[in-house]
Amino acid sequence: MDKILLMLQLQNQLNDSTNGEDWVKGVTKNGKTINWQRCIYMECAEIIDSFSWKHWKNINQEPDWANLQIEVVDIWHFVMSLAIENYSKNLKGGIEELALNISSFDNLLKIDGESSEFASEDEVMEKVEEIMAIVLDKNSDNIEKLIKQFFELVVMSSLNLQTLYKLYVGKNILNQFRQDNGYKDGTYIKVWGGEEDNVIMKRIWEEHENISPDGLYRELTKLYLAFNKK
Repeated sequence: MDKILLMLQLQNQLNDSTNGEDWVKGVTKNGKTINWQRCIYMECAEIIDSFSWKHWKNINQEPDWANLQIEVVDIWHFVMSLAIENYSKNLKGGIEELALNISSFDNLLKIDGESSEFASEDEVMEKVEEIMAIVLDKNSDNIEKLIKQFFELVVMSSLNLQTLYKLYVGKNILNQFRQDNGYKDGTYIKVWGGEEDNVIMKRIWEEHENISPDGLYRELTKLYLAFNKK
């Protein structure tokens, strides 16, 4: 419950900061329409590109399991955002009620333990396509079904609640860092010394197991300035 609630709170804060406090109405502070379903299925497509799914090209290429995990965390940002918006629009309650509901899912027990092995490429892609089908169905408003399917993907991606939480907090801080350094106006540099910032953030977590969110932000700032001196 605590980790789920904290992640929902952090996502709500990030959305408030990025999009304005009325984002739950589906519009940013700049009048831009928000479509969380589209965000989810586009990130799902990026997961599929972690594999050599093309039968005519790079057929022996190894799967990018690390990228798969990062993309799963990206999807979680948007699933939580959609869930918060859904609860607000349908008067189901606030973040606390949503966290309580999620914590009651049997599927949560599957990720609240030791990490399992990666599922096969085909199994992961099939699960991703199931998630895409849910968000592409304009007649469906089943946020609970979406979250349960997402938790299945978490297990198949060799993640558990602890690793999901850790990577989510890391990506949340990275997203805030991006916004603070010109992401929205296009001046932010995403590749540092030949590596994407996602990869660098993940490595900082691995090398500094007990680093705080503020400490992670400071480390990102130091490395960003070192790699992108003008």
